Amino acid sequence: MPEAAAWKFQKILKPIIDIHSGHYILKGRILTCVHGEVIENGFVEINGKTIADVGKWDPATEYADAEIIEVENGTIMPALFNNHAHLAWDGIHDLADQSLNDTPEISAYKSCANMLLSLRAGITTVRDLGVNKANIATKQAVEQGIFPGPRLLITGEAIVQTGGHTYWACREATGADEMRRAVRDQVRNGADLIKIMACHDRLEFTDSELEAIIDEAHRNGLPVTAHATFNAAVKRMAQFGVDVIEHGGDMDDETIGLLLEKKIPIVTSFSAVVIQSRPEIARKYNIPEWKIEERQRQAADKAKYNDLVKASKAGVMIAFGTDAGSPCVQHNMIVPEMEFMVHLGLVDGNYGALQSATSISAKLNKLDQKLGTLEKGKLADVIVMEGNPLEDLSALTKVKYTFKEGCSML
Repeated sequence: MPEAAAWKFQKILKPIIDIHSGHYILKGRILTCVHGEVIENGFVEINGKTIADVGKWDPATEYADAEIIEVENGTIMPALFNNHAHLAWDGIHDLADQSLNDTPEISAYKSCANMLLSLRAGITTVRDLGVNKANIATKQAVEQGIFPGPRLLITGEAIVQTGGHTYWACREATGADEMRRAVRDQVRNGADLIKIMACHDRLEFTDSELEAIIDEAHRNGLPVTAHATFNAAVKRMAQFGVDVIEHGGDMDDETIGLLLEKKIPIVTSFSAVVIQSRPEIARKYNIPEWKIEERQRQAADKAKYNDLVKASKAGVMIAFGTDAGSPCVQHNMIVPEMEFMVHLGLVDGNYGALQSATSISAKLNKLDQKLGTLEKGKLADVIVMEGNPLEDLSALTKVKYTFKEGCSML
């Protein structure tokens, strides 16, 4: 394993924000996200950081010193993951302008605000795929108790060839040696994974550059995730051995076969298309009319996504992400993504959409022994909402409690 980031050696006497776990009994409808399990009139016992018990409620059982929360006409389920987010982008202002002109202090404040929005939406784990170096300091702030936030899995800076896709927000490099240095810098700063921008409207990186990035990341024990949006890019990334594909797109049978063979998941993100296609929302964010019309065509063209659906039905893991921070996509906007996944048939109904953000996401991040389902002994990342998301996913806009490791974050 690589040497820990320098900030991890700091001695913290006491967190500034010190939220304690407690002893809670949550009573009501339970979605465990273990397969399709639903427990009506059930309960979840949280004791300290972990789930002490889950099951059918027995009124004869007494729980000393526990705070009992009755969830009438509501639902209790695992807290959510967002596997594709950019905490330093606010979803409101121009991406390039924010990336080039926001000071480090403003990026930090935006990240803090967006962490609060995420928690209020029931998200307790965020995979931050980079904008400048802000996510490094953000993770430090959360882990040292400086600011409350979700559990963060970070890339540091995304790596791009010089002048490549979104170079103004990424770490540019040219040649194999510079690529290795770029990876090592992210490792030194405490990255949990490495992100590369593998394409825009063409393939990016030379073969030797790709080999260097992937080899250096894997030597340091870090997975590589790749922005890849069309068949040639997805196929090339699979052939070179990345661990995760971001977005995906059109794919032929050979590419889908490679993803299956190498067990490479896809993190989809449709939110920008869906939300920008809605004029009543998009105009508030100054999205131009031509872009709204383009997004409307993209959202209406169900066939455009057939290959992603085909990959999913073949067994490729599909995990939930929103690309939060992109124009119109604020960090508490969960429902449009899930609704579109269901609309496309990418997941098995509403429960499948919920699992993509819970149990499947936990597997994606190799955290399924600790998170993603409501089971005895797992970390108590739990949310409570009004309504029933199996009937209407908009229930996710009415989260009342978010627990992270047994701590009430709302």
